[in-house]
Amino acid sequence: MIRVLLVDDHPVVRRGLRAMVDELPGVEAVGEAADGAEALRLLAEARENGEPQPDVVLMDLQMGDGMHGVEATRRITALPEPPAVLILTTYSTDADILAAVEAGATGYLLKDAPPEDVATAVHAAARGETVLAPPVAARLLGRVRAGRPTLSPREIEILRLLAEGLANKQISRRLFISEATVKTHLVHIYDKLNVDSRTAAIAAGLAGGLIRPV
Repeated sequence: MIRVLLVDDHPVVRRGLRAMVDELPGVEAVGEAADGAEALRLLAEARENGEPQPDVVLMDLQMGDGMHGVEATRRITALPEPPAVLILTTYSTDADILAAVEAGATGYLLKDAPPEDVATAVHAAARGETVLAPPVAARLLGRVRAGRPTLSPREIEILRLLAEGLANKQISRRLFISEATVKTHLVHIYDKLNVDSRTAAIAAGLAGGLIRPV
């Protein structure tokens, strides 16, 4: 079972999300938080008590006076062996999307997404894959088209393996190159795509049509 932590400041919304998540095949809601700070506290308590960590955090963006989703995402993804953070929100502005992706979010969905899309996204996030709702991908595509980057065939190959959730060492073994060479290619990829994280690179690659969804 994929363990999911729900983070949203509206109790009614959380109840609805929990009911939906618990009906998804192979998925169970294991906790709820009203904002990012509470989510971090729950993760810390589980770690201190030796309890299993959630596989995926389903995160809203704006949460009243509490810690908002972008900051919470940044802090969660900085933890040792962090869960994947999947944004589920009503906000789809360029600034919100880019901020969440740069903070390390694995995916970005809108709350009007059908349950089957949420299920697919949760399973993909648990595998380390990136998932973008079509409206979100379209927004990112518009930004990328303004200055479409050119990646070499090897860089595209590495970007594709990143999207599959492979770590640097796994990529080096798959391509029969050194881990240092992988890191060098990643530096070039980040520079060309104007990003500073793996998740942001994958999102830009998907939006720009450089790679296809896994």
